[in-house]
Amino acid sequence: MKSAQILTDKLAITLSLACAIHCLALPLLLALLPSLAALALDHESFHFWMVVAVIPSSLYALTLGCKKHRRVRVLLLGTIGLTLLVLAVALGEARIGEAGEKLLTLAGATCVALGHWMNFRLCRTHESKACPCPSQNPAQAS
Repeated sequence: MKSAQILTDKLAITLSLACAIHCLALPLLLALLPSLAALALDHESFHFWMVVAVIPSSLYALTLGCKKHRRVRVLLLGTIGLTLLVLAVALGEARIGEAGEKLLTLAGATCVALGHWMNFRLCRTHESKACPCPSQNPAQAS
């Protein structure tokens, strides 16, 4: 179970970063390499399928981590990020414009990646027995 949580944290971080890189780098790549314009990388389905991949892996990893280190704020940060990603896909470019969609996507991907990074570090610290986690000291609950 421990390795599955670590693997899904890493997967979710990678997917969130891929999403952010896609949003930031694609316009530049399309301008520099016209042959890439034929690919459907800027299509709305890319965002939809990224969110479909990120949601289950993120919820799984963050929930397992929260059970271990009991830092609900980490789970909340990841959930806020997922909500922003879903809003970006649901509202789309047609309703909030290209800039609004990119802003929501980047904010969501950043929150998800940061949540997983915090989750990963807390779980590693917890495993090394040096974790000042609430599960070990009720007085330090966050």
